[in-house]
Amino acid sequence: MSRKGPFPLSFQKVPHAWEIRPTMALKFSVLLLLGLCGKISSGSQPAFDNTPGALNYELPTTEYETQDTFNAGIVGPLYQMVHIFLNVVQPNDFPVDLIRKLIQKKFDISVDSKEAAFYEIGVLVCAILGLLFIILMPLVGFFFCMCRCCNKCGGEMHQRQKQNEPCRRKCLGISLLVICLLMSLGIMYGFVANQQTRTRTRRTQKLAESNFRDLQTLLTETPKQIDYILEQYTNTKNKAFSDLDGIDSVLGGRIRDQLKSKVTPVLEEIRAMASAIKQTKNALQSMSSSLKSFQDASTQLSTNLTSVRNSIENSLNSSDCASDPASKICDSLRPGLSNLGSNHESSQLPSVDKELNTINDVDRTDLESLVKRGYTSIDEIPDRIQNQTVDVIKDVKKTLDSISSDVKNMSQSIPIEEVLFQVSHYLNNSNRYFHQEMPKLEEYDSYWWLGGLIVCFLLTLIVTFFFLGLLCGVYGYDKHATPTRRGCVSNTGGIFLMAGVGFSFLFCWILMILVVLTFVVGANVEKLLCEPYENKKLLQVLDTPYLLKEQWQFYLSGMLLNNPDINMTFEQVYRDCKRGRGVYAAFQLENVFNISENFNIEKLSENIVEELDNLNVKIDNIELLDNTGRKSLEDFANSGIDAISYSTYLAEAEKSPTKVDLLTFASNLEAKAKQLPEGKLKQALLMDAQNIRTIHQHHIPPVQQSLNTLKQSVWTLQETSNNLPEKVKKILASLDSAQSFLTNNISSIVIGETKKFGRTIIGYFEHYLQWVLYAVTEKMTSCKPMTTAMDSAVNGILCGYVADPLNLFWFGIGKATVLLLPAVIIAIKLAKYYRRMDSEDVYDDVETVPMKNLENGSNGYHKDHLYGVHNPVMTSPSRY
Repeated sequence: MSRKGPFPLSFQKVPHAWEIRPTMALKFSVLLLLGLCGKISSGSQPAFDNTPGALNYELPTTEYETQDTFNAGIVGPLYQMVHIFLNVVQPNDFPVDLIRKLIQKKFDISVDSKEAAFYEIGVLVCAILGLLFIILMPLVGFFFCMCRCCNKCGGEMHQRQKQNEPCRRKCLGISLLVICLLMSLGIMYGFVANQQTRTRTRRTQKLAESNFRDLQTLLTETPKQIDYILEQYTNTKNKAFSDLDGIDSVLGGRIRDQLKSKVTPVLEEIRAMASAIKQTKNALQSMSSSLKSFQDASTQLSTNLTSVRNSIENSLNSSDCASDPASKICDSLRPGLSNLGSNHESSQLPSVDKELNTINDVDRTDLESLVKRGYTSIDEIPDRIQNQTVDVIKDVKKTLDSISSDVKNMSQSIPIEEVLFQVSHYLNNSNRYFHQEMPKLEEYDSYWWLGGLIVCFLLTLIVTFFFLGLLCGVYGYDKHATPTRRGCVSNTGGIFLMAGVGFSFLFCWILMILVVLTFVVGANVEKLLCEPYENKKLLQVLDTPYLLKEQWQFYLSGMLLNNPDINMTFEQVYRDCKRGRGVYAAFQLENVFNISENFNIEKLSENIVEELDNLNVKIDNIELLDNTGRKSLEDFANSGIDAISYSTYLAEAEKSPTKVDLLTFASNLEAKAKQLPEGKLKQALLMDAQNIRTIHQHHIPPVQQSLNTLKQSVWTLQETSNNLPEKVKKILASLDSAQSFLTNNISSIVIGETKKFGRTIIGYFEHYLQWVLYAVTEKMTSCKPMTTAMDSAVNGILCGYVADPLNLFWFGIGKATVLLLPAVIIAIKLAKYYRRMDSEDVYDDVETVPMKNLENGSNGYHKDHLYGVHNPVMTSPSRY
C-alpha cells in the first residue's frame, strides 16, 4: 500500500478471528486529521464559546449504535455472586509489580515465585483441594467397592435394629434432601451458564457487527463533518455580506444613534420652544381678540344700563311719586340706582398688539422646520455612509469571494477519499474474515455447549437417583414391616440411592477435573484481566515507562508518533476517547503537526483588514440650528411677553360684568312696582324691569365669554412667559454644547465605529476559524468508537460472554460436585433403612429382654446364625 502522511498504512490478513491490529484505527485517524490540519489549524482549546452575532456553529453529532456499557441482564446477580466468591478466595490487590516483571521478562522463579504464590494463594488452595478430591475420590470409591464386595462397609445385607432408628432415618433423609436441593441449585447455575455459552456466539456476532458499523459510520461521517465545517464558511461569508450590504444601518445606524443621544435632547427642547412660540402667538391673538370683544360688549352694556337707569330716575322724579304710598316705594328704589351700571373699565386693560406683532415676526422664521432640518442632518448619516463606501464594499466582497475559492480548493486538496477507501477496505476485509471464521467459532461453541450439557445432565442423573431414592424410600417405607419384609417400592428407593452413589464415585473425579481447570482459568481471567481493566489498573501498568519497549519511555507515543518522549498514556487516551474527544486532542497530534504554528488566523484575515482599512467615512458640516433659528429664539425671549402685567388682566377678568345682579335687581324692581297703584308709574317701572332682563339676556353672556377667553389666554401666556429668558438662555447653551460635541467628536466617533465595524466583519471569520480549530482538535473524528470496540472486546466478549459464563459454570458444577461427598455418605447410610435385608435381629423372649442382654451382650438381640440355627421364617430368600 502507498504511504500517506507520516505513518504507513499496512494491511495484512488477520491470522485469527479476534486479532485486529489496534494501531490501524489510530493511524487512520492520525492521517485523516493531518490531511485536514494541513489546511486549517489551531492550538488545542478546552472549550468554545459561540458569541458573535447569530453565528452559532455546532458540529453535527454522530449517533453510534454500540452501547458503551454492557448489561448482563437477569443473570447479572448470578455473575455478581461469583465475583463476590472470587473476591473472598482472591482478596489480594492486582499484582502491578509482578505483571510488570512478566511483561519485561524479568520474572525470576526463585525470587518472585513466592510473591506469585502469595497472590494466587486462594486459587492454589482451592485447586489443591480439587486435586485431592480428584485423587482420593476414585481411590475411596475403589476401596469402598471392594469393601462392600466383602460384605463390609455396609455391604452385608443385615440391619441391626436400634431404638432410635426412626429418628436417624428421618435426619438422614432430610439431610440428603437438603443437599440434593443445594446440588440442584448448582446444576441450575450450570444450565444457565451453559445456555449463555450457547447464545454467546450470536451475541458476539451482533456486538462485533455493531462495532464494525460504528467504525464504518466514523469513516462515512468524517467527510460529512469536513464538508459541514467548510460549508460554514459560506454562512459566515453571507453574514459578512449582509452586514456590508446593510452598512447604512449597521455602521451608519451606530454613528447616528451615538450622535442622537447627544443632540436629541436639545433639538427636542428647541422643538418644544417652537411649539411654545406658536402657542404664545395663538394665545396673544386670542387675548387681543378677547380684549376687543370685551371692550365692545362692555361699552354696549354700559350704554344700555345707563339708558335704563335714566328712565327709572325719570319715573321716580315724576309727580306720581309725590303722594303716598308711591312716595315710599320710590324712595326705596332711589338708593340702588347707582349700582345699575357696568363693573368694568375697558380702558384700564392695555392692548397687547405690540407683543403680538413681535411674536408674529418670530413665528415667520418657522423654527420648527429648522429643527427638522437638524434632525434630517443626523438621520441622513446612514445614507451618506452608504454612498461613500460603495467601492470599498465591492473590494471587500471580492476579497471574501477569493477566500471562499481558496476554501473550496482546500476541501478538494485534502487527501481524505483515498485514506477512507483504504481504511474502509481494511475494515471490510476484517469483517469478511470475521464472518468466515464465525462458523468455526459456532462449531467450537457447540462442542463446548454439548460437553457442558452432558456434565449438567450427568449431575442431574445422579441427583435424580437420590431424589427417586428418597421418594420411593419415603413413600414405600412401612414402619410395621421388618427389614427382611420391606416392600418393593422401599427396596427400589434404596437401590436408587446406591445407584446414585455408584455414579457419583464413577464420575465425580472427572467433574472435579473440569471444575478445577475452568476455575483456574476463569478466576485468573477475572482477577488479572477483567477486573483490572474495569478499574483501569491494567492501563496504568501498560503506562509504566520503558515497560513494553526498553528504549521507549512512553510506548503509545513512540508507536503512533515516533516520539517515545511525549507523555501519552493509555489511560489518558482511553479517558479522552471515552468522553468523545477528537483524535487530534486525544492522541496529541500537535506534536506531529502543530496547527497553531502552521496556520495563523491573522494572516488569513490580513487581506480583509487591508480592504477594511480603506473604509474612510467622512461626516461633517452638521449644523443643528442656523443663526436664523438662534435669532428667532432670542427674539422670542425679548418679545416682552414676560413683562405683561397678567395679574391686572386676571383681576379684571375675575370681576362680574355688572355691579349688581341684573336679574335680582329686575325682580326687586318688579315686585315694588306691583305695589304701586295702577298708573303710568307702575307701567313704566314694569317696563324698565323687563328691559333690565332683556339687557341681561343679550349683553351679559358676550361680556362673560370674552372675560373667560381672556382668562384662558392670560393663563397660557403666563405659563409660557415664566422665566422665558432663562429658558431660552439654557436652550442656547445646550445647543452650543451639542454643536461643540459634534464639531469636536464626530470624527473620532466615525473612526471608532468604523474600526468597530471592521473588527466585527473580521471577527466573523476569526470566530469561524477558531471554531474550525476547536472542532478539528476536540470534536471531529471522535475516537469513541475505538474505545467502544475495545470495551466490547474485553468487557463485552471476553469478560461478559466468555469469562462470566465460564465462572458461573464452574461455580455451579463445582458446588454440586463438592456436595456429592456428603450426599454419598448419607445415601449409603440411608439405603440400609430402605433396602430389603437378608437377615435381621430378632428377640427370643420379649419379656426377658434384660436377661438376654446379659447373656448375649447384644442389646437384647441375637443372630440366629451365631448359634448355627437356620430360621427360615426370619430369613428372606431374596438378595439384592
